[in-house]
Amino acid sequence: MIQVKEAPVAPTHRGDLRPLVAEGVSPWLDGFHRGLFGPDRPARLTEPAGLRGATSNPALLAARLADEPSYAQQLARLAEHGVSVEGAVWAISVQDLRMAADELLPVFRATQGYDGLVSADMDPRMAHNPAATTAEAIELVRAVDRPNLLVKIPATPEGLTALRDCVALGIGVHATGVFSVQRYREVVDAWFGGLERALRAGRTVSRIASVASLPVGPVDREIDRRLTAIGTGPALELRGTGAVATARLLYQVYEEQLGSARWRALRAHGARPQRLLWSTAELADTAAARSWYVEGLVSWGTVHAMTRPLLDEAARALRLRGDTLMGQHEAALTVHDRLGRLGIPYRAVVRRLESENITGLVDSWMRLHAAMEARLGGKAGAPRDGR
Repeated sequence: MIQVKEAPVAPTHRGDLRPLVAEGVSPWLDGFHRGLFGPDRPARLTEPAGLRGATSNPALLAARLADEPSYAQQLARLAEHGVSVEGAVWAISVQDLRMAADELLPVFRATQGYDGLVSADMDPRMAHNPAATTAEAIELVRAVDRPNLLVKIPATPEGLTALRDCVALGIGVHATGVFSVQRYREVVDAWFGGLERALRAGRTVSRIASVASLPVGPVDREIDRRLTAIGTGPALELRGTGAVATARLLYQVYEEQLGSARWRALRAHGARPQRLLWSTAELADTAAARSWYVEGLVSWGTVHAMTRPLLDEAARALRLRGDTLMGQHEAALTVHDRLGRLGIPYRAVVRRLESENITGLVDSWMRLHAAMEARLGGKAGAPRDGR
């Protein structure tokens, strides 16, 4: 396993995530906009101290298009030239991704490509079309033209094919919506398969990065909804435990895969591990409860993507207690077993989450297009080049 560990640093001021980095966790920002770019901004992309990466978020971009002044000039040019809504979304997104990648490039270089990564959304309407997904990934990588870019690919059965194909072409990938151990094993298999094909094609696999993400918020929201409906004491005391238990089960698989003969062969050629990423929405009622998710998902070689408010809370109030994932496999199985005995089989939860995940991604994507149409003021032209 590649280890890029910094010496433990005690928090010395507000906005310090370096103690989390010292535990082996890379804090990433979940969602960015152009108002965060540049040294003269009051809240920069690279703050709090210790931030190691970022992921795009169409819902956040949709919300900021209406009032963020830094988009005004580019939007005016796009409207003047009659660019289509899809073309304008593409142009704005590409520019944002370039700027984010540039701001994180020093981290990328300092960690030799381990961190400083930017993960980019693509059109989720293509989640079941691997050829179209791969084609858009190629186009996006060429347009952004930065070495620290990852493309997001939903971990649908078809998405696994696209993941394998993109990695084989040397494109870094972020597999999203990984809700179960079975799907995670399939993602890892696709990652390994892509690396093996890349090697056969003569590519340098040490330059190909990847993460696979478990969206923590949706898991606990769905399980807790069912537990609350049951309403008994044993049910209510399990609220808030399902997502962390699932993360622990995934981490066990992560460790197993790093010990496999297949991985050792890839590692001999310089391949990097595909890290697990926890995506934490603001799903709890208090700052302490929200920080608990960050503190409860700590282990070496992982990534935690947080919204800006949660990052700020974590930087101020984290009370780290060491590794909370390693060696917790049996305890996690017990949680899933108790859920099953209460009539909440985790497989049923996964089926619902996987279905809702794509629907939610498409909804966010279309809201971004609606926001762009409103901002262009009816001056958008017909789609060009398929956009």
